[in-house]
Amino acid sequence: MTKVKICGLQELEHIQTAIQAGADAVGFVFAPSKRRVSIEQARLLAKQVPQGVLKIGVFVNPTAAELQEAVERVPLDYVQYHGEETATFILEQGYPAIKALSIRTKEDVQAAANFQVDYYLFDAPGTTFKGGSGQTFDWTLLDEVGIPRERLILAGGLKADNVEEAITAVDPYMVDVSSGVETDGIKDHKKIRTFLQVVKRGDK
Repeated sequence: MTKVKICGLQELEHIQTAIQAGADAVGFVFAPSKRRVSIEQARLLAKQVPQGVLKIGVFVNPTAAELQEAVERVPLDYVQYHGEETATFILEQGYPAIKALSIRTKEDVQAAANFQVDYYLFDAPGTTFKGGSGQTFDWTLLDEVGIPRERLILAGGLKADNVEEAITAVDPYMVDVSSGVETDGIKDHKKIRTFLQVVKRGDK
């Protein structure tokens, strides 16, 4: 059963749609991005997230103090590191962790071995900001990744019309979508529901 994370959520109505449609995780972006939320915004949104749905915070090169405040106040279940954070820094923080890696080459995939984290998120390279480019990458690069599939999260350019193909090709534990469920940069209720329907239908 492939899990689904809807990332970059900023509005209560979109949180509710994602939950009702069966999302397994929601993502709050604290890094520079058009989808960025404050800790207070995320705290209020998180109140509407039921137990059993993961709350994941996305950060790019955060300080230890920034992480602690977000994890404790929102609160967060996982910290997703999307910058140049070192393996040592991530371990020192001690939070359940996801390391995002931007994939262009086989060497980028192999870099995952440097990190001791709970999950590895493989994404397309960012454009203006880290991640969230809306582009896919060459999924065949993950063929020999050497990471158990139950610890692999796939992101980058996923949408309702290609996510089944992505799941067949990669067999990830979770798929992560943001721009693929948006219209003109705003989360789209219909696209959120359709994306989740496609993933969950394919699992049956």
